[in-house]
Amino acid sequence: MRTSFNIPDDVVAEFDEVWQEEGLDNRSRAAREAIQEYIESHSRLEKLSEDVIALVAFDYRHHEVIEDLHGVQHEYQDVILNTSHTHQGEWCLESLFCQGSGQRVRELTYQLRNFDGVNRVKIMVIRDS
Repeated sequence: MRTSFNIPDDVVAEFDEVWQEEGLDNRSRAAREAIQEYIESHSRLEKLSEDVIALVAFDYRHHEVIEDLHGVQHEYQDVILNTSHTHQGEWCLESLFCQGSGQRVRELTYQLRNFDGVNRVKIMVIRDS
């Protein structure tokens, strides 16, 4: 199947550099692998148990989304134990130390990913029992 995506030129250039350095044959192969990794990551999130400890880290453009992000964080006070915030030029990096329902941590992660001003959201599950 053929498809198209709107991806910033600088991201495509960096992607091309990486897959070529890895010795892959073409961009399509690299894109298939990246999509498969995304699916696997989603599947792991969907399988979180009732009691998890996790670190959720994300970077964002402060002026674009800060009020909305604070709103989301207030909605998830039941699982967010601690936050850390640092400025990196026009970008900010935030980390949320979470403990509680895997479903709530998963929902929080999906909510954070839903903002255009948020660049990346990464979750590291420390304990999933």
